[in-house]
Amino acid sequence: MVKQVLSNSTLITDAYRSYNGLGKFYNHITIKHTEGNYITVGDKHTNNIEGFWSLLKRGIIGIYHNVSPKHLQKYCDEFSYRYNNREIKDCVRFADAVKKVGDARITYQELIAEKVS
Repeated sequence: MVKQVLSNSTLITDAYRSYNGLGKFYNHITIKHTEGNYITVGDKHTNNIEGFWSLLKRGIIGIYHNVSPKHLQKYCDEFSYRYNNREIKDCVRFADAVKKVGDARITYQELIAEKVS
């Protein structure tokens, strides 16, 4: 993780024990949900990421039912786009997504290939 996150970053997490020790490398703020702490002062909360995980999980379970590790990043990208554009009407978001595709094309054989080129 140290290679992926800047050393001067602030990490805001819930109180899950696996996050213990992050304070050695980062400014670590813990939100203790077990104490009823869900809303905090300013921008120190986990509401946004929990909203994103909720959207991603509902999408996978309700739309795709299952995802493979090979394509997991693509599903995360899709739902990240949906979450970041959640204020836009579906038809506008769809038209915007289609415009961004351009002339990109992937064949079925490329999709199922062992290695993505």
